Amino acid sequence: METAKNPVRSVETTIEILDALKRLDGADLSVLADHLDLTKGTVHNHLCTLIEHGFVVRNDDHFDLGIRFFEFGEHIVNKKKVYKTAVPEVDNLSDETGELASLLIEEHGQGIYLHRAEGKQALTLDTRRGARVHLHQTALGKAILANLPKERVDEIIDYYQLPKATENTLTSRDQLFSELEDIREQGYAFDREERSKGIRCIAAPVITNDGTVHGAVSVAGPTSRMKGDYYEKTLPELVVNAANVISINTTYS
Repeated sequence: METAKNPVRSVETTIEILDALKRLDGADLSVLADHLDLTKGTVHNHLCTLIEHGFVVRNDDHFDLGIRFFEFGEHIVNKKKVYKTAVPEVDNLSDETGELASLLIEEHGQGIYLHRAEGKQALTLDTRRGARVHLHQTALGKAILANLPKERVDEIIDYYQLPKATENTLTSRDQLFSELEDIREQGYAFDREERSKGIRCIAAPVITNDGTVHGAVSVAGPTSRMKGDYYEKTLPELVVNAANVISINTTYS
């Protein structure tokens, strides 16, 4: 993974403050300074600058992230061609299956959810838009990894390792690469309770004609419904068909 040769400490401090505000769901100056082990003066100077530019808001003694981040986020998401082409197909998947359908992309070696649609019987999961996940723990992430160059996959694993989420998570590099080979051959990936107990998922990659992996789409649901031929055959066909439509539309958009 790329790292700065000469990191700017003041920028790092600003990022640490913003991350802390997110984790703490806002905080007053003393709590924030203690949390970061910084002086109140340092934190206050950064907060004042961030407030001036709309990235932080203040309510009495309480500081929180500003809505301007939403403006930046919407701008970034709308620039992604795969987002525009995937949304209708992901929505159709959720309507057709009644389950939770999602779009995930890879950035800096992690998976980021760009869109999700909830069918009538969909589970409520923590995969909100913008949420980050380890790629090896999800069907979506494995569908992406399977179609990246091996050198890139090795780089991601070297940086993040293969942390365990459940007893089913693949934590062996050899096992993961073996499964990635199967995914490339069949064109879709399974998550068999590898990130969350009781939840299974099927995903397929979105790949344009030039070989670029733009992301993956999926359907997820409880193990009580994700079983038998429905899970092993019917859903993979639906997900692959949706991914193929998105791939074509992204290629020519």
